[in-house]
This record gives sequence, C-alpha cells and structure tokens, in this order.
Amino acid sequence: MSKPCYAPSKAYCWATPQVFFDTLNIEFNFTLDPCALPENAKCSKYFTPEQDGLKQSWQHNTVFMNPPYGREISKWVKKAYEESSADCCVVCLLPPRTDTRWWWDYCMKGEIRFIKGRLKFKGKNEQGVEVNYPATFPSAIVIFRQNNELS
Repeated sequence: MSKPCYAPSKAYCWATPQVFFDTLNIEFNFTLDPCALPENAKCSKYFTPEQDGLKQSWQHNTVFMNPPYGREISKWVKKAYEESSADCCVVCLLPPRTDTRWWWDYCMKGEIRFIKGRLKFKGKNEQGVEVNYPATFPSAIVIFRQNNELS
C-alpha cells in the first residue's frame, strides 16, 4: 500500500516497511522502483508520477513494485508481467485480490508468496501526522520472471 499518494488523491502516503523491503532486497538485489516519490523510493533508480513508470522501459533491472492500490493497479500488474518477458524480474507487493481479472490474468502466472499477518505501513495521514498502521487487508508478493508461462 505504499503509494496511494502516487495517484491523484494525495490524502495518504504510505511507505513499504523498510525491514520488509530489506529482507526481499537481500534475495533479489533490486535496482528499480517504478512507482515512487523521492521521499519513499526504495531504490536509487526510480520513476516518479511525472516520469510515469507505466511509460518507461524496465528492462535490464530487478524491480521492486509496490503500486498504487486504486483503480490503476491492473495497469501496473499488467506492465510488471509484460516487462518480465524482456530481461526483467519484477517483485510486486500486492493485495491478493483473487476476485479481480488482473489477479487471474497475470498474478496466477507468477510465483505467489502470501504474507502471514498484516504489514504495518508508516506514513502521514491527511493532517500530515506521522503514523504507523497495519494494512486493512492481506498482502502477497508476486514474482514475475522471464521464464513465466506466457500465454
């Protein structure tokens, strides 16, 4: 849930928990965060809303993607899946929305790791106060690699 603030509604801005990211980074050695803001980017290379990561190439990178969780999430998941067929590994932090088309069209073709419990996100609420809240939904890691079953 790290970047609803990436979307037009900037009411809440949540960062991926650092310890959670660091654990994944040990395994994957990430080089790109395609949907970030300077204050919450997890990699030295990242794309801001103005750069629009959906329009950029992610090739030759190992990507950590925690997309905006609103209506645009399907576009981000599709992009992650498509980029993985072009020399790119994409690790996505997603809500496991098994009732959606994007979950079945893309996520089911990747490696899925369900996260036990609820992640706690830090960020600023509408009043600008720093807060630490558990997510209101479960999370999963979906990994897309070049050897995904492309159909």
